[in-house]
Amino acid sequence: MKQVKFRIISNLPLTKDVYQMSLRGDTSGILPGQFVNISINSLYLRRPISVCDCEGDILTLVYKVVGHGTEKMSKMLPGEELDTLTCLGNGYELTRGGSDPLLIGGGVGVPPLYLLCKQLIAGGSHPTVILGFNNSDEIFYENEFLELGAGVIIATADGSTGVMGFVTDAIPTDRQFTYYYTCGPEPMLKALYNSAALSDTDGEFSFEERMGCGFGACMGCSCKTITGYKRICTDGP
Repeated sequence: MKQVKFRIISNLPLTKDVYQMSLRGDTSGILPGQFVNISINSLYLRRPISVCDCEGDILTLVYKVVGHGTEKMSKMLPGEELDTLTCLGNGYELTRGGSDPLLIGGGVGVPPLYLLCKQLIAGGSHPTVILGFNNSDEIFYENEFLELGAGVIIATADGSTGVMGFVTDAIPTDRQFTYYYTCGPEPMLKALYNSAALSDTDGEFSFEERMGCGFGACMGCSCKTITGYKRICTDGP
């Protein structure tokens, strides 16, 4: 964990309530699947945001406006400075991906898969990415994954774009994947764990949860798993 001062470069909407923030600062040591914890003026607790991309000294965060903290973030302007804890969480294990990994993201579980996808491709893998949304108006980062060279499948609950249904409905059944990585809401993760299409494939699950400290001291993000209670911030993915 490091405490870093980042300066906002841009903060732009991708959809009605999803924003992309680019910041400049010390990004050393940040891994795919990790998160940062941002201090916001007048709010007691920091806000945890997953890392979307990290290139040189530029950190990219993609976040959804869901409460007071993220609403304040959406109104921040270029030039403002953020007090940020970085290198939080373990991050995904890239060496397990193999030649044909499957990446599955639902909603705001999509952003942490981007840096993962980029580094898997750099390592010689050929990832397939499934992105799940409620409808076509919520879709973001499809083109960004395509530009990396990944195969992309879109699933929408209302069928307005891509496969109609959930991410489990979009998993190709005529292929064998070497490993899978996923991030999203708990119902989605449970469905993937029970999916017959992935029953013979190992994977890593990155959970979402409200946090207090972000580094394992407060136990506020504890979640019950099949192997007992785990702290989302330090025990995952």
